[in-house]
Amino acid sequence: MFRKRSYIPLLLYAVATLVVFLDSEALFHPPDLLWSAICLVISLSGLVVRIMVTGTVPAGTSGRNTKGQLARTLNTRGIYSVVRHPLYLGNFLMWLGLILYVGHIWFWLVAILLYWIYYERIMFAEEDFLKKQFGDQFEEWAARTPAIIPRLGRWQRPDRGFSVKKVIKREYRGLVAVILTFVYLNLITNRALQQQWDINGHWLTGLIFAVALFITIRLIKKQTHLLDAKKKAGQ
Repeated sequence: MFRKRSYIPLLLYAVATLVVFLDSEALFHPPDLLWSAICLVISLSGLVVRIMVTGTVPAGTSGRNTKGQLARTLNTRGIYSVVRHPLYLGNFLMWLGLILYVGHIWFWLVAILLYWIYYERIMFAEEDFLKKQFGDQFEEWAARTPAIIPRLGRWQRPDRGFSVKKVIKREYRGLVAVILTFVYLNLITNRALQQQWDINGHWLTGLIFAVALFITIRLIKKQTHLLDAKKKAGQ
């Protein structure tokens, strides 16, 4: 579950598609500009949380690896000073905007419940690993830092400076994925409600932006060194 944590929630795509086509009469709203904006802001707020993590945490921590549990250091400053699992909070907000956009109350309830149960198991496993790895240091940090709802008054400046290059390299795909998912949901919702394959103008603009952003950053990464981190002297 830990290794596949970025992929298993993609099953929500299939469920959302079935909900939209099989129970379209229960959809409570048309995919208009206002509702699109509200849901997009929620998803982007999750991306902002992820950016706060990506831009400051060191390599080799439990928050960034995908092959297994790993922690050379215990992150306790920056965003980790106000919440223990900021990446999962960010992921939840990104998915929450998409879930709400489907516009089906029962889908909201089931998807949020399943998402929480799934990630709760992973958080328990992560914390058990960190407890064994760091002992009292982890216990003290966990005692003062909430698991998922931030306590903003306890913010501590991160030890490392913010890396814009690292954020662009690691998080641009998240932004592109969010926009493409909204475009997909808009397309199937219009098909279910209006009996035609159509994309609203604002999402068509978003689609063009997402494709252009993806191609541009991919080319920069492949053809230049603009996003490479500077090596420290002696390395």
